[in-house]
Amino acid sequence: MEYRALGKSGLKVSELCLGTMTFAGGSGMWKAIGQVPQDEATALVKTAFDAGINFFDTADIYSEGASERMLGQALKNLGLPRGEVVIATKAFGRVHPGPNGRGASRKHLIDACDASLARLGLDHIDLYQLHGFDLETPVEEQMDALNDLVRAGKVRYVGVSNWAAWQLVKALGIAERRGFAPIRSIQSYYTIAGRELEREIIPALNSEGVGLMVWSPLAGGYLSGKFTGATGDGRRANFDFPPIDKPKADRIVEIMRAIADAKSASVAQIALAWLLHQPAVTSVIIGAKRADQLQDNLKAPNVKLSEDELAQLADVSALDKEYPGWMFERQQSANR
Repeated sequence: MEYRALGKSGLKVSELCLGTMTFAGGSGMWKAIGQVPQDEATALVKTAFDAGINFFDTADIYSEGASERMLGQALKNLGLPRGEVVIATKAFGRVHPGPNGRGASRKHLIDACDASLARLGLDHIDLYQLHGFDLETPVEEQMDALNDLVRAGKVRYVGVSNWAAWQLVKALGIAERRGFAPIRSIQSYYTIAGRELEREIIPALNSEGVGLMVWSPLAGGYLSGKFTGATGDGRRANFDFPPIDKPKADRIVEIMRAIADAKSASVAQIALAWLLHQPAVTSVIIGAKRADQLQDNLKAPNVKLSEDELAQLADVSALDKEYPGWMFERQQSANR
């Protein structure tokens, strides 16, 4: 297991992060995503930690808060040293029906942080992330509230999730001008079957030195290979998310399956390994309902892809040309 700096910070996190969205379950979409009980959740955390994972991600909306409680209980049950784990959680989604029950206002973020700390049973959160971009709250207020949480000792580092490149850069500029705690990471969807991040967000991350945490690296299980040409019987059968171009994904899976067979690896390991070969990626969030799924994913860092294999995967998964990208390429080639 490799450990990488979280953006321009001294915090080292494992290249794989255990996501806890499958913990607890509940109703609605949470029931479809996962219903892992406490004993099994604790076992998954132990397996991950024993394999070298020090990074654990949750959110206040996962299973209506039960995911945070179960992660906190697992840490307690296992007696893991607090200094040896990096705990990340998120706020933004609706946690109660009132007008201030969601978003990134000062009121909501401070209340949400206190509630997350209570559920986790911790005195601080290592990485606190805005789970979405709040169009109704000034960015200055959002960054000011996060800064206050850092200064109060409740939060060590701040990040965002599901933001556009312009939103990230604007917030970074405000933080720099006002002396606020800077954004150290963004948590975004990125897979070999969904490379749109490469158009604007990854160039912004490279420019500003922001780390990238990848969510749903298997595209909701589709890139495990179980769903190619069929409906499948996993999460995708009941919760078809995130949206992907399935015919294109099937072509990608076909190439990955050939590479996997040659390496005695799984298709899922190839999909994860591809992400770990991308320079912008800091940590890939893996989630599991079962121990065997986690054990399979944990082998991904050992899979090394050759230049030829990476070229095959790049070709089959290439993005369509889009303006202004094709103009940039044309202008740069003319200057060579």
